[in-house]
Amino acid sequence: MNISDFLQSGCEVLAGVTDTPRLDVELLLLKALGKERSYLYTWPEQLLTDEQLVIAKQLLQRRQKGEPVAYIIGRRDFWDFSVEVTSATLIPRPETELLVELALQKYDQEAVLDIADLGTGSGILAIALAREFPDSAVYAVDLSKDAIEVARRNSESLQLKNIAFKCGSWLEPFAGKAFDLIVSNPPYIEDTDDHLEQGDVRFEPRSALVSGGDGLGDIRLIAEQAISHLKFGGVLAVEHGYQQGKAVRDIFVAVGLEKVETEQDLQGHDRVTVGHRSLSDASPE
Repeated sequence: MNISDFLQSGCEVLAGVTDTPRLDVELLLLKALGKERSYLYTWPEQLLTDEQLVIAKQLLQRRQKGEPVAYIIGRRDFWDFSVEVTSATLIPRPETELLVELALQKYDQEAVLDIADLGTGSGILAIALAREFPDSAVYAVDLSKDAIEVARRNSESLQLKNIAFKCGSWLEPFAGKAFDLIVSNPPYIEDTDDHLEQGDVRFEPRSALVSGGDGLGDIRLIAEQAISHLKFGGVLAVEHGYQQGKAVRDIFVAVGLEKVETEQDLQGHDRVTVGHRSLSDASPE
């Protein structure tokens, strides 16, 4: 079987399984071949070896059963780089890039900042911010030791020197430390949400997705902790569900954050809420 034939038959196998059958098959085949994407278009008549065909079919079967492509190939693109992902981490999504965009709107890239990424997972936010603010110190924290190791490997693969990793719950590892910017993509799905049994989400770590009955438990904790870990005028930016904008704004206001606003993603959905610590607050203890 040649490359072109495998792509065609693979699309037929994945029809109804995914909205992007052609892309999925291409990525799986590239994993089996160990090639760049341009190879598929340059050599469509290239015959697959027996070993390549066996591997490609095995990968295709995993995708047919619903396993996310990112977990099968072990990588995912985010911002302007690619990272390793495992079943210990969430799969990076384009919506999360809004947190990086907002940081770039609020701070000059030459600024010297203290930045915290809470629930870092594969490290995508910490890495993006460390690259965009190279003179700043970025602290990445996650409760999962396995996730921290993935994030550390991703940071090392990109040769970043300005990220420190901590294992712990939200801001608990940072007693007495204050930040200019705190970002987080925390769990925010209700534990009864039907989407938990659909699509890629079925394979992702439940602890990184679900937060109590209303999905807001961890966001409440982050906001309560952040108010005493932000420098004067410091910024907290948190990703959340598209129906949670008002609820998150209320949480931010309740803990004393000011200039609270919700930003929308490219689909026009509420996605990130931002709050500022007052310039007149008492300093953190």
